[in-house]
Amino acid sequence: MLQLKTVALVKTLDELEHLPDGKLLINTINAHSYNNAQKDPAFAEALLGGDALLPDGMSIVMACRLIRAKSRPQRRIAGWDLFVSEMQRLQRKAEQDGEKRRVMFLGSSEPVLECIVQRVHTDYPLLEVHTYSPPYRAEFCDTDNAEMLDAIHRADPDLLWIGMTAPKQEKWTFAHWQQMDVHCHVGTIGAVFDFYAGTLRRAPEWMQRCGLEWLFRLLCEPRRMWRRYILGNAEFLARVIGECL
Repeated sequence: MLQLKTVALVKTLDELEHLPDGKLLINTINAHSYNNAQKDPAFAEALLGGDALLPDGMSIVMACRLIRAKSRPQRRIAGWDLFVSEMQRLQRKAEQDGEKRRVMFLGSSEPVLECIVQRVHTDYPLLEVHTYSPPYRAEFCDTDNAEMLDAIHRADPDLLWIGMTAPKQEKWTFAHWQQMDVHCHVGTIGAVFDFYAGTLRRAPEWMQRCGLEWLFRLLCEPRRMWRRYILGNAEFLARVIGECL
């Protein structure tokens, strides 16, 4: 079981920016994924089995302080923060070496990936983009898995993003981690694909600063999100109180 009291979290942006080079699996955790991890042992194993875990939610930051956890993040570090940090780092390396670097986006739909490719070419001109859109189904078959791994190996990326929504992306990446012959950071970032492509709006910056991004998503999609944020936040609070007892 995943317990906030003992889990190791990245605590600052500076710590994030100084993660070591090489093959590294980076996941994020928020109230929703914390709740799901309590009911899904494979998801909990995938989150804890990575090399770095980011507190993607003010609820996680505040809960860690409340229960005096082993790791007490100074601030929320969202999937978007990870994305910007890693892309800028790779762009800087390309500028220093005078050679293009490869970034791969695995997940989402072809239209979203096309928007991502166009924006990366503008924002990070020294990054060569590779993409792969997996089939849209609840579970991948062996052929699907083989084709996805083959696409990764052919791209030979210097940075790999997995965006298939949680917990699918974390469980798939962790299950195939040993089969991934890569030398780079791998981040599971879900909705960031849509944020960067412009197909999904992020909350205004003031709401992000105040830890209210969840409220923005609830207001934008109340029918789809009310269970996650109304019932889910209550469940999260109850579980955190349980960790205090």
